[in-house]
Amino acid sequence: MNDRELLRYNRHILLPQIDIEGQEKICAARCLIIGLGGLGSPAAMYLAASGVGELILVDDDHVDESNLQRQIVHNENRLQVNKAESARQQLLALNSMIQVQTFARRLDDSELREHIKSADVVLDCSDNFSTRKQVNRLCVDESVPLVSGAAVRFEGQLTVIDKREQTNPCYQCLYEDVGEENLSCSQNGVLAPVVGIVGTSQALEALKIICELNDVLTGVLALFDGKANRWRYLNFNKNKNCKVCA
Repeated sequence: MNDRELLRYNRHILLPQIDIEGQEKICAARCLIIGLGGLGSPAAMYLAASGVGELILVDDDHVDESNLQRQIVHNENRLQVNKAESARQQLLALNSMIQVQTFARRLDDSELREHIKSADVVLDCSDNFSTRKQVNRLCVDESVPLVSGAAVRFEGQLTVIDKREQTNPCYQCLYEDVGEENLSCSQNGVLAPVVGIVGTSQALEALKIICELNDVLTGVLALFDGKANRWRYLNFNKNKNCKVCA
């Protein structure tokens, strides 16, 4: 690491669990973030600030004024700009030492698989079950860790899928019978800090994975109650009949 990096990431390096070795892993890491909305905004900003070497951003949507209540990576000057591009501008302004690659469209299975294969960790910050299931399936196929988050109203949830260990469960194990019906923020509303808490927690889990720390939320569903400002943790197991990972 050069002197500038040693100064910038000093507060990480002071942590004995991270130290210089851990920060070097962060600076060499590549993260794929799918969705640059309420969850992807804080997740991307904290990963960029932490020095993750390359961020790959995927989002086909454009910034709308109704997004600004919670999607903090965007601002009033970038209305109608693609969200991945808007986020890229903000992240590079925050940390010019990282690289940011953007895709202003939905990726098909083949394209998405290639970017998942090249990533150290994937963050699913999307807002629909079809995308979550697609990302889960491809991450399982390629044995790439996945940090999945969701939030609506006053509630949030978070889990980590890591099929580098085959006994671990996947997202399909948890939501086998869920169809395509979605609880969207546009229809149900969401309190702004709730998505911030979940998205920030996704960044935390991603950094723990990169640094190979213990106590990652694998096989654990974390449920956030914004009204009580409280997390609950539920363990779940691999489904022996799972259509994705069995």
